[in-house]
Amino acid sequence: MAGSKRDKIKMSPDEVAAYLADNFKVQVATLGKDGGPHLVTMFYALLDGKIAFTTYKSSQKVLNLRRDPTMTCLVEDGVEYAELRGVALYGRGLVIEDPAERSKVGLVVGSRMAGLPVPKIGEPIDPVVAEGIEQALAKRVLIVMEPDRVVSWDHRKV
Repeated sequence: MAGSKRDKIKMSPDEVAAYLADNFKVQVATLGKDGGPHLVTMFYALLDGKIAFTTYKSSQKVLNLRRDPTMTCLVEDGVEYAELRGVALYGRGLVIEDPAERSKVGLVVGSRMAGLPVPKIGEPIDPVVAEGIEQALAKRVLIVMEPDRVVSWDHRKV
């Protein structure tokens, strides 16, 4: 029965939260002006438990979200079928221009991109590193995923 297998591989809300906290790459889909998907992979951090990332203000995904906030995010891993895991989030991508909020996420993601130790959101980092990341963030906005629906799977459960 498809329904019963689906129930067996579904992650609990706590498992979803832990899975998202343990990962840092997300596939992000927004809708282009022709209605087709625009798909990119981004590094993310969790801001109050929600997927959040920075991107250039003039990027295609920001233009798409300003026109239509519909966004889907996918975090997945595994190679063999029996080890496939993932979380798909369906909802809205909020474009946030507040520099303080952008910095919370940007310092985490920027440290990861620079190959430096990755702080938790709100942890202090080296002031010189922070200054360099802040300069890079000046042309960016923060995107926060507001999910309406979450679908998850973990084939290791069966």
